[in-house]
Amino acid sequence: MIPIRDTAPCNHRPIMTWAIIATCTIVFIVMTLLPDALSYWAINHFGMVSIRYSNPQWAHDFGLSKDYGFSFISNLFFHADWTHLLANMWFLWIFGDNVEDRMGRGRFLMFYILCGVAATLLQWYFDPDNVIPVIGASGAIAGVLAAYFFLYPLECVIVWIPFIYPILLPIPAIAFLGLWVMLQLHNATETIFFTGVAANVAWWAHLGGFISGCLCHRWFLRDELIVED
Repeated sequence: MIPIRDTAPCNHRPIMTWAIIATCTIVFIVMTLLPDALSYWAINHFGMVSIRYSNPQWAHDFGLSKDYGFSFISNLFFHADWTHLLANMWFLWIFGDNVEDRMGRGRFLMFYILCGVAATLLQWYFDPDNVIPVIGASGAIAGVLAAYFFLYPLECVIVWIPFIYPILLPIPAIAFLGLWVMLQLHNATETIFFTGVAANVAWWAHLGGFISGCLCHRWFLRDELIVED
């Protein structure tokens, strides 16, 4: 199912959502223009390489300097390819504006970063020896989805189901996002219980972001009387 739009009204311009989308897009374009060697260096330094924190000696030998966990934030603004970028930004475009509407710009940014860091931490916990950089906004966006799940459960998400129905179908957000969570849980647990299953997607980061969003989104809601242009 591909979400096309949602039906929840938005009362303020989602400036911070647009800014995050613009930042991720600019970073990706710059990365594509860099020489391969420099791009490889940037991904390894700003992506979250799990073993960097589990085995500092390995990181030193590989040439990764101590960054005091900065990559748990910086990785949120890097993406592997156009598909990765467009999928993440599309979900943020659809669901982020309403969550920002309820939180305000500053609180929304703090919430977004917090969920992203929590997501990356959970991915590191379940895969501490991974030498492949974890990058992408998926974990932070999963936190946004969790907030939307609780704030707008009965609003509809208009989805397109390719190759089955050539029409748009309205599905309650609670059902659409519930299915999304079950898919992430299935894929994440599969990497633990079934040996030989390749995990080229940070499924635990998706779950970590969603869980953190569920637990803390209420702390970031603003007074409904506050008005922004």
